[in-house]
Amino acid sequence: MTARETALRVLLEIDSLRKSEEVLNRMLEQAGLERNDRSLVRELVSGTLKYRLQCDFIITHFYKHDYSKAAAVLKNILRLGVYQLLHLDRVPRSAAVNESVKLARKYKGDHLSRLVNGLLRNISTETVNLDRWTASKPDNERLSVIYSYPEWLTGRWISRYGIEQAEKMLAHGNLPPATGYRINRLKTDPEKLFSLPALSGARQLEDGLGYFFFSKEFSLLEPLLKDGLVSVQNPTQGLACVLAAPEPGSVVYDMCAAPGGKSTFMAELMGNTGRIIALDRSEGKIERLASNAKALGITIIEPREGDALTFDPGCVPDTILLDAPCTGTGVLGRRAELRWRTSPEKLAELTELQARMLDMAAGVLKSGGILVYSTCSVEPEENELQVESFLQRHPGFIVENSLLTLPGAREGFDGGFAVRFCKKEG
Repeated sequence: MTARETALRVLLEIDSLRKSEEVLNRMLEQAGLERNDRSLVRELVSGTLKYRLQCDFIITHFYKHDYSKAAAVLKNILRLGVYQLLHLDRVPRSAAVNESVKLARKYKGDHLSRLVNGLLRNISTETVNLDRWTASKPDNERLSVIYSYPEWLTGRWISRYGIEQAEKMLAHGNLPPATGYRINRLKTDPEKLFSLPALSGARQLEDGLGYFFFSKEFSLLEPLLKDGLVSVQNPTQGLACVLAAPEPGSVVYDMCAAPGGKSTFMAELMGNTGRIIALDRSEGKIERLASNAKALGITIIEPREGDALTFDPGCVPDTILLDAPCTGTGVLGRRAELRWRTSPEKLAELTELQARMLDMAAGVLKSGGILVYSTCSVEPEENELQVESFLQRHPGFIVENSLLTLPGAREGFDGGFAVRFCKKEG
């Protein structure tokens, strides 16, 4: 398969509610593409997912039939073509059009390949004027098209954060996501690691996150990743572990542990002494977590498969981390398909699940213990309001600290929330 056909097939699978990263990795393994083509596939999938609504808006201006009735494969071929024409300067216009026509001919026949050819040849930066086409629309509709987000979400962010901050958050989600790394303090230290040529262009963080850095040189860091000297983790995800501050030798229960970044970070903070019970519902994810821990030289993590709502850890933990299932609105630049899967109904469903998980954690935690609740969401129902509701149901807990990070507020940081509760003695 070519890079573009691989991207098309990934998009079609994602339409059936599969996770983009899992589908993408599997397809790339099957396709056997060279490094540059693999990179192109990732860019095409991520960009086309992000700009799906905008692409559809543009296509309807040129499509002479009822676009809503078009087959999914045709829609995705057109979206891929439009994304390349308007957002990928390095792709020649002829390649974007001709490769899309080839895909249409292969999957839908000559008739629709001619339709694709005619439509895409009419689309360019000169013929598309989104500012003019959306000028008369209300802000939530206008920004929905300009930045390609669901209208209900742009409206929420405008109401919550104001239009200026909302635009910053929307724009941030369309940037290539920064790759954050965490230094494994069990095997090395920042001074030693930053003396290596591979990290000469890295950006090290401060404010209690000195073991984190950003780098664009993934290929140079591959040997360090393989040797377990560093691991990939955005510092926003690490903040929940910093808040938890688990003591060496203590017992920690990570209720939703996969893919394991927080479990392994806590193990490093604990000096690899004590116990971490790492739970997840997926057997495959638990196996990967165990493999990652082994590569990092971590021995205190006990992977467990089970449901957080019913699982008995078999002990009374000193610290519980609940990194709860959420809408993911803080990581829409990294998980583009979530834009189109999240809804007000899904938000309500997840809020209820989070509350049930918090109640479960409250009952398991030891008196005087620490509970850290975190999400990769910026929605108040999942964060501040969830905290208020929890404290009303459990007056024996107090809040010691909390953090909300908005997308784009700090360079490279994902959006997310974390709060540290303490369970009163007695």
